[in-house]
Amino acid sequence: MFQLHNEDETQAFGQALAQALGGQGLVYVQGDLGAGKTTLCRAIIRALGHTGAVKSPTFTLVEPYDLNGQQVFHLDLYRLADPKELEYIGIDEYFGADCLCLIEWPERAAGKLPQPDLTIKLSGIGTRRSVSLQSSSLHGEKVCLELEQHYGMA
Repeated sequence: MFQLHNEDETQAFGQALAQALGGQGLVYVQGDLGAGKTTLCRAIIRALGHTGAVKSPTFTLVEPYDLNGQQVFHLDLYRLADPKELEYIGIDEYFGADCLCLIEWPERAAGKLPQPDLTIKLSGIGTRRSVSLQSSSLHGEKVCLELEQHYGMA
């Protein structure tokens, strides 16, 4: 469990997470409304080299980024009415071995998404956050270990 006390710490955590992910993987980002999911995704995308605005994909469902040849997909499934809608946006194209896919509200697509490498759960009030990580693959385990070492928890 990681404790983030303000937005600067959330940004720093996102940078460390981006480095540990190495631009690859499927990451579920969970938490209540206002928990900081988009803020964390934004920090990861910026740490990977994006310099422009990072729009929330709440209405578009997906925002793609090509960062120096690296494909990053940011999905927000909050407004998904039916998991079957994912077929219309070509969801399978976002899960390549050489890309990073960040999915907010993955529970809205139950049964339609592959198992993630990493699940991030955010909770908190105001600017304070608790972050828990759960790995579901060797890549996810490596990410967790690297973050624990980075934060002196290993």
